[in-house]
Amino acid sequence: MSKDPIGMLGRLNAASLMMITPEFYKLRSKRSKGAGKINHDLANFTMKPEFMQLDGLKIRYATGGKADGPTVLFLSPLPQSILCYDTTWSSLSPSTNLVALDLPGFGQSQGNISYMTFAAQSAFLHKFIAKLGLTDVHIVAPDVGMPVALHYVMHRDHKAKSIMIGAGPSVQPSADGSLVRKMIGSIFWRFVFTMTGAPAFIGGANQLGYLKYSPSCAEVSDYVASYSGRIGPVTKWFNGYPGGCKDIDPHLATLNVPVHVMWGEHDAFLTAGNAERLHARLPKSRLTIFKNCGHFFYQDDSDKLTKTVLAWVNGGYDFG
Repeated sequence: MSKDPIGMLGRLNAASLMMITPEFYKLRSKRSKGAGKINHDLANFTMKPEFMQLDGLKIRYATGGKADGPTVLFLSPLPQSILCYDTTWSSLSPSTNLVALDLPGFGQSQGNISYMTFAAQSAFLHKFIAKLGLTDVHIVAPDVGMPVALHYVMHRDHKAKSIMIGAGPSVQPSADGSLVRKMIGSIFWRFVFTMTGAPAFIGGANQLGYLKYSPSCAEVSDYVASYSGRIGPVTKWFNGYPGGCKDIDPHLATLNVPVHVMWGEHDAFLTAGNAERLHARLPKSRLTIFKNCGHFFYQDDSDKLTKTVLAWVNGGYDFG
């Protein structure tokens, strides 16, 4: 059996955190057996990440699929990396042109505290899309990627044909779970998350964010390596996100880019009520709630994600 990337101390710290997280107990009966637990089956990733230099940073990204198909760009969520999309990537490869990006400061892309704002991330996304010469892009961006995609289409000379977003901040006031409220409002808790480090951060997220999916040892190892020594800067992103939403919330009603809002039914980090309110505010939007899924809906039900993306990029985004 391969080595446990979370480790004993990481598991103890994650378990201690779950003991004071009420959502953990509310979701316990809804979790499938093995959900969130690492499986040690051999992983064979279809996605083949590589690195480039951009904006003075070493950036991890991937390309693949069918060159003349609709272009789909995946942005990394937290506390994961672009590898979390591998199952969907494999299924989309025969018919879509695929790109994935670990955002600066997330996944295995370099980045510092200066990149921990929506504006800085969307400025970088603009440079990345220009670097690859992408046009008519369908951006898939859950979690921390969601406000980046929204800021990009609202405030940049964008090349997006549509965006598919969910499980992240935008509409205000946000209905946040207890852990997110701790990260936003408490210097003490940001310190705790920083000191316990990436293994506890990811171990706790796996327990709370998955209701069905069992991540592979290889992918969890990638996530732990991605955030080792970086939880401190990541907590700054949470501290700043209420302010960042001031650049997004006022523009929702006038956004003319088609948006597909996707959300896990039992999201414990940002509740699904956010999805309903966001959908109601957007002039061109569709809403899909992933039933019996948690915050990491894109892995809890990757088959549904694949079908949703395919239907959307093959005409579902067209509101006439």
